[in-house]
Amino acid sequence: RPQHLSGLEIIRDLCDGKLEGGEIGSTEITFTPGKIRGGTHIADTKTAGSVCLLMQVAMPCVLFAASPSELHLKGGTNAEMAPQIDYTVMVFKPIVEKFNFSFNCDIKRRGYYPQGGGEVVVQMSPVKELSPINLTERGTVTKIYGRAFVAGALPIKLAKDMSAAAVRCIRKEIRDLYINIQPVREPDDQAFGTGSGIIVVAETSTGCLLAGSSLGKRGKNSDKVGIEAAEILLRNLKHGGTVDDSLQDQLIIFMALAKGVSRVKSGPITLHTQTAIHFAEQLTKAKFTVTKSEEEDPSKDTYIIECQGMGMINRNL
Repeated sequence: RPQHLSGLEIIRDLCDGKLEGGEIGSTEITFTPGKIRGGTHIADTKTAGSVCLLMQVAMPCVLFAASPSELHLKGGTNAEMAPQIDYTVMVFKPIVEKFNFSFNCDIKRRGYYPQGGGEVVVQMSPVKELSPINLTERGTVTKIYGRAFVAGALPIKLAKDMSAAAVRCIRKEIRDLYINIQPVREPDDQAFGTGSGIIVVAETSTGCLLAGSSLGKRGKNSDKVGIEAAEILLRNLKHGGTVDDSLQDQLIIFMALAKGVSRVKSGPITLHTQTAIHFAEQLTKAKFTVTKSEEEDPSKDTYIIECQGMGMINRNL
């Protein structure tokens, strides 16, 4: 699909690689990488293809580049079947930076289904190597916050309704915690097209971040959007893991590249994560083991994902 192709093209450009079979609908590609260069690169899906997925593809490469990179990623910022940019900034970024690198993500313009038209600029410096992570202690939930947004032709009332419905839903399970979900209308000069959605994040005493999110679409009641996000969050809090279902698979590549043993406690292993582990093991010398967590509470469905990382060294630095 367009976003997969844009992802392959940005990697090709990042490392002066050769790509054969790179067209929409292709079932086979041949990719020959060269040396990873930093610098400024542009990737445009020309659709509502997810900029967050483009970022996921590029990030492990630019970490091992010869110099800092600036990526201009264009497409959908809040798209179905992909992390929303708010999730990337609020949850993925603070957790993935525990691997001992940092990046800057500037949302220039938001873009929605079907046209896209969004743009984010990601700035990142290379590292010598990645440190392993240990995310095995959940702690207790200390705060719940989020944002419900509307853009384009939609009234702010929809954002307020999404927010209120999410709060009501969470309140049934968690009574004594302050919940702050901000309703916002995206400024017209910072959003292209019409869209709406919500993300709700729970933060714990040990610094874990788990989230639930949902997008509005035509004919979908805004209360339902809010409740959907709240229910996803509650489900992620119930399993007792330190990461939510969306973050699980996004950490695998970094665990594989890191030097040393990483351990992450998660809920049930998703198909995305199984796939990521399969390919990470094929492409690197990393070894993964997944074991059922020995919980005191047998009702908790938790697992420990452990990885002996390959210890990738950036030879350019």
